[in-house]
Amino acid sequence: MQARMPHTTQITVFGMTETGGSVAICEPADTLALRSACSGRALPGNAIEIRDPETGETLPPGEPGEIVARGRGVFSGYFNDPEKTAASFYDGGWFRTGDLGIIDAQGRITFRGRLKDMLKVGGENVAAVEVEGFLATHPAINLAQVVAVPDEKYGEVPAAFIELAPGASASEQEIIDFCRDEIASFKIPRYVRFVDEWPMGATKILKYELRDLICTELGIS
Repeated sequence: MQARMPHTTQITVFGMTETGGSVAICEPADTLALRSACSGRALPGNAIEIRDPETGETLPPGEPGEIVARGRGVFSGYFNDPEKTAASFYDGGWFRTGDLGIIDAQGRITFRGRLKDMLKVGGENVAAVEVEGFLATHPAINLAQVVAVPDEKYGEVPAAFIELAPGASASEQEIIDFCRDEIASFKIPRYVRFVDEWPMGATKILKYELRDLICTELGIS
């Protein structure tokens, strides 16, 4: 995008409805690498931490965990839903975004995907968005989505649904071979399925429908 719009300065932000829009933003003076890869620092009046999603412990720079935020832009709770509100906040007004990320020593955050899209493969955490990003580098792939499939030995294994680029062709084995020696073996999709259409909600691909589809095909409940 920066190359296509050379007279602008592309920046990346992080936020959601519950944080009043953007809660972190890159600076125009940041390098292109930083402006592309991370979402910058918390905006004035806000604060961001990375916490262990199971223990709530604040994690040091470089350790992946759940992005939590508090401050003037963060909402105070869900309307008429005290149970969801209680489950969404830590003490001190820290809102649990449900997003996976890391923070660097300078306070810049990097979004790594949704926690619910995290796979646990043989005890190893695998971010679906990381595998999807690698698959997108294949010249025949237009879009990839990765979901977890239950596995007796590993607990879960990745399955990739792929939309090919117009006029392109590829096989399941070709995609798997493309991953070998490039990403960790436990991140390589065990199954690859090709699709022409995606199950869609209002704005997002419904991953749970993809998961149900592959589990039904494999006879896994």
